Amino acid sequence: MRRFGSQRQFGRKYVLRPGAYAILIAGRDMLITHQAEPFDEFQLPGGGIEPDERGPVALHREVLEETGWKITKPRHLGAYRRFTYMPDYQIWAEKICHIYAARPTRQIGPPQEPGHSAIWTGPKAALRLLYNDGDRYFVRRYALSGR
Repeated sequence: MRRFGSQRQFGRKYVLRPGAYAILIAGRDMLITHQAEPFDEFQLPGGGIEPDERGPVALHREVLEETGWKITKPRHLGAYRRFTYMPDYQIWAEKICHIYAARPTRQIGPPQEPGHSAIWTGPKAALRLLYNDGDRYFVRRYALSGR
């Protein structure tokens, strides 16, 4: 599996954290998330897969929490590995980021996650805004390749 970002640091204990994240396209626009805290960054909507969840179930839950939107037809595009510190949990994590393409179908309210905003932008602008290389890689491959 391809890795983006920092390498595993020798002697550091990492917690395995699988997650599900979405490339959400509607027409020529793409829905991304702005997270103000603990870091100010733009991300693909999504997050951790709970131990009792499957990826698509977590994806629906996380997208709704972070954007306020319901989605349909998630399709798994691939996955990548990322080693990072997660200040919310105070852990070093080996994140396995499963990337899906899905359609945003209906906004049912504002984002439920504190500090999150749903942002509509074009895929090219998203490439400039997205914080991590793995997200940008999949946006480039999927959203800008003509799907």
